[in-house]
Amino acid sequence: MSIAEQTARPSSVTRRLAEIEIVLPVYNEERALGPSVERLRAYLDTEVPYPTVITVADNASTDRTWQVATRLAATLDGVRAVHLDEKGRGRALRAVWSASRADVVAYMDVDLSTDLDALLPLVAPLVSGHSDLAIGTRLAPTAHVVRGAKRELISRGYNLLVRTALHNRFSDAQCGFKAMSRRAADRLLPLVLDNEWFFDTELLVLAERNGLRIHEVPVDWVDDPDSRVAIASTAMGDVKGIWRLLRSFAAGRDRAAAGRAAERSDAAELARFAGVGVVSTVVYALLFVLLRPSIGVMAANVAALAACTVANTAAHGRLTFGAEQPVGLRVQLTASAVLFATTALLTTAFLVVALAVGGTAVWPEVVAIVVGTALAALVRFAVLKAWIFRSHTSSARPVGGQN
Repeated sequence: MSIAEQTARPSSVTRRLAEIEIVLPVYNEERALGPSVERLRAYLDTEVPYPTVITVADNASTDRTWQVATRLAATLDGVRAVHLDEKGRGRALRAVWSASRADVVAYMDVDLSTDLDALLPLVAPLVSGHSDLAIGTRLAPTAHVVRGAKRELISRGYNLLVRTALHNRFSDAQCGFKAMSRRAADRLLPLVLDNEWFFDTELLVLAERNGLRIHEVPVDWVDDPDSRVAIASTAMGDVKGIWRLLRSFAAGRDRAAAGRAAERSDAAELARFAGVGVVSTVVYALLFVLLRPSIGVMAANVAALAACTVANTAAHGRLTFGAEQPVGLRVQLTASAVLFATTALLTTAFLVVALAVGGTAVWPEVVAIVVGTALAALVRFAVLKAWIFRSHTSSARPVGGQN
């Protein structure tokens, strides 16, 4: 990866250490970039009592975004531009934050969806040393959010998925309004593997597991109807990221877990079981929605369920019950068949009800298969624990433990 940089004009701000560096990651934003940077720079100059620099991080744009960024850097004090040859919001933030000399590094979306009056409450706890990271949250009771029902559902669903699977305590993983101290950045950036949209979530989860303090700021936020986010591919990337973190934590590869032996109690097993189950259910529901138009409701349910069942059984063995040695193929296939039949029976029954009530609408069907899967999970946990993995857990490696 090569990085081109247009430095800021010499000014009283950039001749000395920039206390706060705010990154605007952009991709094909030639129209919005100029007005947003000018507005942000004016706000920082009049309302923020700290030295600041704005860095425009161009993620391999194919329009005139880079030309606009270099013009802004050449004409505005305290603005610089960086160009990356590869796309990825996480990649852009990592590149700029890693090279930054600022005491506090931050980023916000280029559309400035978040009210700028939240900026001082965001960075003040980091400047004072009270907190290590600070995030804007759209889910706090005092936050004011304007966006469509679809994006509201996706946002709340994603945060529920993350909280259930990874047991985090922060409320809003993906709000494009975050900051952290130089010390926290140096500690966390080498641990984060994702370079795309999951970067935010991984950063926050690792921060919690490393005992860093996260400050949340309720924000006023207005949705940008011209968002560049591809929802389907982003959702799949997020599911893959959650799955990777679950595997990493189960193997004790996260830094925070080193040296701690996690108890193999029923409560701990249930928590891990729920995490794997949530990820599996999301994949199952996505497959169902994709297959439904071409093969019909019932066939899509069976096909999606069959595709997920074997992988789900293997995942529970490794992550939930800590079986170091793989269960034999015959045993795993037998267990998968039993669990498949149970789940198929329950989800089919609920789908019949959904079709009778909701007609051809897809959402009642998705709710039906999720509810059926949730009920089947009770049987699944008992069968896997008492029958399949009973003899394979005695030598299991504790979560976060060492060999």
